[in-house]
Amino acid sequence: MGRSNVLKVVVALLLVVAFMPGCRSMTGRSVGRVIDDKTITAKVKTKLVEDKTSNLTRIGVTTVNGVVHLEGAVDQVNEKVRAEEFARHVDGVTNVVNNIQVTPPSGSASPKQ
Repeated sequence: MGRSNVLKVVVALLLVVAFMPGCRSMTGRSVGRVIDDKTITAKVKTKLVEDKTSNLTRIGVTTVNGVVHLEGAVDQVNEKVRAEEFARHVDGVTNVVNNIQVTPPSGSASPKQ
């Protein structure tokens, strides 16, 4: 292989190495991690919607690096706890941040247990 070919290969390798970090999103997460997080979010949302004993459809779910964030409002404390339990049992979840607010229906004096 001539010098010019070797130089071309070296330059090509340097370019690949230089732009490799560009394969990560702006958040510093790899494409695979983003896909895993979206999959976790979808699984948690599915569990919340499938629960027929509570109305957990007002809960927002986001996942970052395996940490699930729950936000929204429920009528009872046990619904908040139940949503967190659903999230904790999804494969790939490393932690759950439960920011769900308990807001009893109008006419109730305090959150129901």
